[in-house]
Amino acid sequence: MYNPKAFAVEDLPELHQMIGDCRLAVLVTQGEHGLQASHLPLLLDTQQGPNGSLYGHMARANPQWRDLEAGAEALVIFAGAEAYVSPGLYASKAEHGKVVPTWNYVAVHAYGSAEVFSDAHRLRNLVGALTDRHETGREQPWKIDDAPPEYIDSILKAIVGFALPIQRLEGKRKLSQNRSPADAAGVRNGLAASPDPQDRALAHLMPEPLSKE
Repeated sequence: MYNPKAFAVEDLPELHQMIGDCRLAVLVTQGEHGLQASHLPLLLDTQQGPNGSLYGHMARANPQWRDLEAGAEALVIFAGAEAYVSPGLYASKAEHGKVVPTWNYVAVHAYGSAEVFSDAHRLRNLVGALTDRHETGREQPWKIDDAPPEYIDSILKAIVGFALPIQRLEGKRKLSQNRSPADAAGVRNGLAASPDPQDRALAHLMPEPLSKE
């Protein structure tokens, strides 16, 4: 990932928080069938390994797990908030007009080689943990034990799990840090006032303009 110093995130707890804020990741591998990508919910265990470890599963019918089994390095992309930045939001547009459109966004790239597993007990624990994470907050959260045991057993036979110790992390917060304070304030205020919830989510991540008092 192209990552100028102004945008780079190197603090490990912050990187872990950015990963945790992303509900659906993209797993990318290179193998016998070329590049493959799957969109997957993943769990992060910050206590496993120096950079943490990721856990997930995919359909056994998905050939991508064979790349993981073969030891191929994997790239996992966690894409966070993002928004188009119009030149009209910059204060400097009125001053000299030397501005162009860009995009602000938050992302983390994690790299590592995974261990593939099919053990039913381990898979059940993984599916249960993933379910608990995403059911939290619901009025009547669904539990894995709510389904018939024989049905869950059949589902577990149809998936493959993987554990991916993170060997390298790259984090990026492109939030107009390379612009003047006036330009950055214009972007934040403009996105905060947008009717698009994605724009407002990105604005929330930008520092508030400094008071003139």
